Amino acid sequence: MWAAFPPLDIGVLAFVAPVPFLWAIRRVERVGDVILMGFLWGFVFYGGMLYWIFILGAVAWVPLTLALAAYMTLYAFAVWAVRLWPAWRWWLIATGAWVLVEFLRARFPFGGFPWGSLGFAAGGSPGAIGAVQWVGPTGWSVLAIAFAAALTLFIENRKEWRFVVDTGVVIMLLVLAGSLFPPSADGPAMRVAIVQGGSPCPQKHCQNENQRIFESHLELTQTITPGSVDLVVWAENSTGPPYEPEGSDAVRNAITEEANRLGAYFLVSGTRREGATQFRNVNILFSPDVGKVGEYGKSHPVPFGEYVPLRSLLGFIPQLDQVPRDMVRGGEPVVFPLDDGILGSVISFEGAFIRSIRPVVDAGAEVLVVASNESSYGVSAASDQLIGMTRVNAAAVGQDLVHAAITGRSTFITADGTVGERTGLFEETVLFGTVQYRTAGPTFYSRFGDLLLYAAFVGLVIAVAWPGESRNVDSLRPRSRSGSA
Repeated sequence: MWAAFPPLDIGVLAFVAPVPFLWAIRRVERVGDVILMGFLWGFVFYGGMLYWIFILGAVAWVPLTLALAAYMTLYAFAVWAVRLWPAWRWWLIATGAWVLVEFLRARFPFGGFPWGSLGFAAGGSPGAIGAVQWVGPTGWSVLAIAFAAALTLFIENRKEWRFVVDTGVVIMLLVLAGSLFPPSADGPAMRVAIVQGGSPCPQKHCQNENQRIFESHLELTQTITPGSVDLVVWAENSTGPPYEPEGSDAVRNAITEEANRLGAYFLVSGTRREGATQFRNVNILFSPDVGKVGEYGKSHPVPFGEYVPLRSLLGFIPQLDQVPRDMVRGGEPVVFPLDDGILGSVISFEGAFIRSIRPVVDAGAEVLVVASNESSYGVSAASDQLIGMTRVNAAAVGQDLVHAAITGRSTFITADGTVGERTGLFEETVLFGTVQYRTAGPTFYSRFGDLLLYAAFVGLVIAVAWPGESRNVDSLRPRSRSGSA
């Protein structure tokens, strides 16, 4: 399962990686064994995939890994408890319970954490990425675990071939359709420059940090040829107190002068203080004609990174002093009308959540920007994992996407999920690319959402509530050498 995600990114493994886990769950006799199995499976997978969080310390990595492992422990117990039920009921429960766990852990606690969801690996596979426009990332989670559960039943009992065939046919048809009819952005083109200005002291704070980050971005921007771009993007935390446009006339004037020189819009992502104990994380759009056009405020902060939940109860943890201010959440999605279309944006952590992307599209966005940072995570797979999620989300809504980072990898992603040239980690450079607006209207998934996910929930309820025989011991009964039971 670890190999299905970056850094290896072999997404097709998502369809088969759960099989040994599911098979073992059905063979275990004691409840204590299945609880231990579920916990170890979750701890090893999530802990290994999220090793880059350990860079922040065990105090960050251990609680998150334990919480994610606890979800898999509950899943393992639920699937084990119905292991003797008829095959069709077990299959529906194994499928529905898995995606229910993904649904819950993407929301609880503290807004959730969707890293490691099957849909991002399975939906990012060739062909499958084109079908995300119909089923979404959650739909591919349903299909991947449904196929794995079906294959588990078939390995146990060859008579249960229908589950594998039926699920496999649906998957192959979607892959074929996604390959033949991938989503596309069909509108006017826009030339974009991503300014990746870097940080003088990644993974820690240093003297005059915000000033030096701003100046680095400004110097790189000054190398851009006038008239060569329509939009310049400065990524998350490219400005910060006191070097941010709302608190410094010099910073605001420098940005507007560059906008006028280049004849281009500027999307600048940064922070500003809000009173003594809070701050805002915003994307501000500047026009070459009128200066500041508007701003979007990040609405989904990173727990323990941009705010501290239960701060009064957790004050005994010294590492939380590194987060002295809590982020003020933004309100409704904000989109920016440009010359040829409408720009929408989210900030870093939000790019991983399709439920943060869809409202921006519903508000009218025709091209997207994800402004990120990644400076805390060193040389790791953190940036590639976020790109893996934003590309699937971009394909789900059928829009080109600008993925801009301070020290992580910056790139351009087309509506069909194709990732263009990537910058290097900690590289200070300007990346040029072209994106197109989407004028074809919303995709099926944008319009109707997680239908396949809800169908799996209905199947789960039906399987649990269905009256009648609940034991099916034939599939688990050991067989003799002659083949008779």
